[in-house]
Amino acid sequence: MSATLIKGTVIRDQIIEEIKADVEKIKAEHGVVPGLVTILVGEDPASISYVTAKIKTAKDLGFKEVQDSQPATISEDELLALVDKYNRDDSINGILVQLPLPKGIDDKKVLNAIDPDKDVDGFHPVNVGRLMIGGDEVKFPPCTPAGIQEMIVRAGVETSGAEVVVVGRSNIVGKPIANMMLQKGAKANATVTVVHTRTKDLAFHCKRADILIVAAGVPGLVKPEWIKPGACVIDVGVNRVGEKISEKTGKKVAILKGDVDFEEAKEIAGFITPVPGGVGPMTITMLMRNTLNSLKFKLGIA
Repeated sequence: MSATLIKGTVIRDQIIEEIKADVEKIKAEHGVVPGLVTILVGEDPASISYVTAKIKTAKDLGFKEVQDSQPATISEDELLALVDKYNRDDSINGILVQLPLPKGIDDKKVLNAIDPDKDVDGFHPVNVGRLMIGGDEVKFPPCTPAGIQEMIVRAGVETSGAEVVVVGRSNIVGKPIANMMLQKGAKANATVTVVHTRTKDLAFHCKRADILIVAAGVPGLVKPEWIKPGACVIDVGVNRVGEKISEKTGKKVAILKGDVDFEEAKEIAGFITPVPGGVGPMTITMLMRNTLNSLKFKLGIA
């Protein structure tokens, strides 16, 4: 029997409706809505595409959305001053600086200049520390890991006491999701192992996972025989492996492949995410939820 598909598009739509309801309630009771500023430097096509999607989602949710586009010639000091401006703006609850930034600007310096209480991406060292402590200290979990956790829980997969194996140790996905799953409390309480491409016996560790989260960025890395029958497999990988002509548009589109051999793995796993349509749709949604929560913290209703 094929695995149950955990569709990010379906769970995204559920959470979007929850956010909309909260925004309407807060607007009615407090007269305010969440405010999000997206700062885009330069004209990188991929960055423009990402920011456009974030702007549309924020507006659809009824947020105050400020798009602040700056030329690639902006200096580091000017960009830091811009961030400070929004740090001091009470109508803004979330600040997003789209990466990458042009050469000559220190990404880390700019991200660290964002007020931790408006860092809805969850990348500031203060928020990384809050995530490590866990519990009520956590304000803004990084968006992709937060989406992964929601997918697992909303699919009905038991996390308490589960053996979770995370393949990948990035600061954006691997490390934070490992930390989130081992925390004491709801949606977690798992036993977590982190492995990576330098681990001596990847197959051994993957085979014992009740929940296997793969975020290595290597197409087809995890083989079907590495998967425990009935396991929940979350494939974070989105790898471009070629191009094809779209039947709908007649234009060239990228062929995407995950870090797991999906077609064979789905016959072994109990739950599995597709690529595309799995983890990807969740990231912007969790960014919006973090922005909503930032306003809730400010109002004392979180």
